[in-house]
Amino acid sequence: MSRPLTEQEIVRREARAALEAQGVNPYPYAWPVDTHAADILAAFDDAVHQPQQDEAPPYRVSLAGRMMSKRVMGKAAFFDLQDATERIQVYVRRDDLPDGFYNEVFKKLLDIGDIVGIEGFVFRTRMGEITVHAERLALLAKALRPLPVVKEQDGTVYNEVTDKEFRYRQRYVDLAVNPDVRAVFVRRAQMISSVRRFLDERGYIEVETPALQPIYGGAAARPFTTHHNALDMELYLRIADELYLKRLIVGGFEGVYEIAKDFRNEGLSRFHNPEFTMLELYVAYKDYAWMMELFEAMIEHVAVTLHGTPEVSVGEHVISFERPWRRLPLLEAVEDKTGFNLFGKSRDELADIARTLEVAVDKTMGAGKIIDEIFGTCVEPHLIQPTFITDYPVELSPLAKRHRAKPGLVERFEAICNGKELCNAFSELNDPEDQRARFEEQARLRTAGDEEAMQVDEDYLRALEYGMPPTAGLGMGIDRLAMLMTNQASIRDVILFPLLRPEGSPAEQFKEKVLRQLEDLFGDVERDPEVRYEDAAYPIKVDFKVKTRAGHTIWVKAEYMGERKRLGIDTTQHIAATLSTLSRRREWSSSDRILLVTNSWLPVEERGEFANYGIRSFVLGRTFQETKERLIEVLADIELQELQP
Repeated sequence: MSRPLTEQEIVRREARAALEAQGVNPYPYAWPVDTHAADILAAFDDAVHQPQQDEAPPYRVSLAGRMMSKRVMGKAAFFDLQDATERIQVYVRRDDLPDGFYNEVFKKLLDIGDIVGIEGFVFRTRMGEITVHAERLALLAKALRPLPVVKEQDGTVYNEVTDKEFRYRQRYVDLAVNPDVRAVFVRRAQMISSVRRFLDERGYIEVETPALQPIYGGAAARPFTTHHNALDMELYLRIADELYLKRLIVGGFEGVYEIAKDFRNEGLSRFHNPEFTMLELYVAYKDYAWMMELFEAMIEHVAVTLHGTPEVSVGEHVISFERPWRRLPLLEAVEDKTGFNLFGKSRDELADIARTLEVAVDKTMGAGKIIDEIFGTCVEPHLIQPTFITDYPVELSPLAKRHRAKPGLVERFEAICNGKELCNAFSELNDPEDQRARFEEQARLRTAGDEEAMQVDEDYLRALEYGMPPTAGLGMGIDRLAMLMTNQASIRDVILFPLLRPEGSPAEQFKEKVLRQLEDLFGDVERDPEVRYEDAAYPIKVDFKVKTRAGHTIWVKAEYMGERKRLGIDTTQHIAATLSTLSRRREWSSSDRILLVTNSWLPVEERGEFANYGIRSFVLGRTFQETKERLIEVLADIELQELQP
């Protein structure tokens, strides 16, 4: 489907036609690059490359990149060329180029965003800037769309591409105009290389296991399904590599790892993308205590490799990855934070404690899942420095070995850092009879409605029956580690092409913008939460749910008004009546709040109608800071300690 062109796009297409009419190929085949901008800036030496003697040989270079600015001054011009490493100034003079090229091609037909190649020599201008004097200039690719060019003056950035929806959807533009974004992904690649070197140096073998699996397992998650036509069979995209890697330990490998894509059919958030990168490592004849020491050594190594120090700035915190890290048993951590001792409690007792702590539970949750919810809500967000949380309930860990000294628990740890899980590790369960019993309990939970419970994998059980040695296993989110090591607040900022909803109507785009700003402010945001009111057969439609650190639940409805100046009293009363049923739910707490977010100001009478129902309304700001200020104003009666600066 064709779209109307902007004036700039029309002009650039006319320029392309004019170039071709003059015999200039707007898309030639290659250019002899022999250096990069950063290399030139680092290597240029006035004493060597710009001596007073005329006979001194010039510092000759050939490079290519994108034209990011253009300043024409009669018979000469300057432009900034940006390649993969840096920007450098280029000087162009009419008399150095082929006859007519400067006036007819460079001045009239080359635009900001075009990719060019240059050959020439390096010098320093009278203003002190290292510059390439171009003696040869060629167009390598004509840009038919204009870039949203970033301008900087006196340290202030203007016209910066800050709309996250635009940046994620058009990452190619984001990378082209934001060198800092490119630097994040370069550092991510260096981080993965550092992890690989650490493991390779210890003799562990990198392997590849199937991404398409007939039975999914190794984690508690819903899979993506697909169909193989030739074999006429259902297959799943892997949710974890674990069970295949442990088959290799059965086969005689003593240390294997895989860095691979996993896929989980779950919601999107600041910390979750359905397609993500995992490291999984399994080492024979070791246990979880040994794996703790290996893991903290590896992450300290990565931090020092990337930053030269184990201390890394992450948001408002300075996190030290220096060994040793704190070790804290899960149930002890919960008791320290909440005052409740959960050990030995029945499922119903745990559910009552969860409700007292205002932690949401439902009938599908077993005892272990409830403990995990309590920990995730009340403890995990407060663990900023790296901490090993150890010794989990057996119900929560169907693949971990029973604890050698603590009945009812397993030998498992998670590394928590900056309030989020970084890795999960076990002394691996290698008793096939115990493993079968755990799988069967998972099957019971699936029957009860837990869609994330594991399936029974008969082939894996058969492998265990041949004998698997004592083994330590580890799974780590590469994307989570990249967030820490590059100081990024969202997983989308360390994934080049994160999954997004299709580009849709203005109403959908508005909801996406509300979601992005809520995530920036609060962190995790639940999208499209299903809310059932016990006296109604239908779910209440709410767009977002936020749980604050202070224990408040904020329910958010995003309403796009288009060109309307008002919603209309019928619409207002319908929305207000629907949303107000939230406050009559059994789980409703006095700390809950309901927000209506619109794209333009409501009339006073409509705002008053919502206020009568206890619903607060405000207009989404044009900037993150504006939204933050308005949110603080409408929620002035509750504590919002987690709002990002």
